[in-house]
Amino acid sequence: MNIILLGLPGSGKGTQSEFISNKQNIPHISTGSLFRKADQDGTELGLVARQYTAKGELVPDEITIGIALERLDQDDCSQGFLLDGFPRNLAQAEALNQYAAARNKMIDHVIYIETDEALLLERLIGRRVCPACGKTFHLMNHPPQIDGQCDYCSAKLIQRADDSEETVKERLKVNRRLTDRLVEYYDSKSVLRTVSGSKEIHELSEDIAELLQRD
Repeated sequence: MNIILLGLPGSGKGTQSEFISNKQNIPHISTGSLFRKADQDGTELGLVARQYTAKGELVPDEITIGIALERLDQDDCSQGFLLDGFPRNLAQAEALNQYAAARNKMIDHVIYIETDEALLLERLIGRRVCPACGKTFHLMNHPPQIDGQCDYCSAKLIQRADDSEETVKERLKVNRRLTDRLVEYYDSKSVLRTVSGSKEIHELSEDIAELLQRD
């Protein structure tokens, strides 16, 4: 099964991606993991991407698309994949569509986690992340067992610089514009499935599981 997961920052995409990947036994491919692996492997595109990520800049579409499609050609994606963060815009969506069509594949589901922006703001401001293993916590909704310490690797948790209220509001505005366009694009192709991101984590997981089983 080939799945794309859409949602604004704070919608729970990371948690639900892990859930879907395990349930469907397909690789979870995020934009961040794409760039890290390409960089570690020393691929030509990975080295180019590093020049942008090292400066905190967005990687150009043609580089992102190239790295993503190279990843999808790997053996572990032959029985399906879950994309998280790619495609980011319509140009990337069209490139993915052309890639799939050329290989007689299709995107089975585009799952959109729709979440109220006031709730997203609350979630993101309270978010703490582990710089070592990447696990995410929340001061109110999912606090660590020991204050300020990762449950998984004991590293000191941090608040990302882009999790300040002013920065979060701007980030949500930009991502809303991009996500809305992708939602319209995939809705027009009759593969969009919308779930509520305002629910508890386990309830949202149950909704997604039911959706995948039903379709």
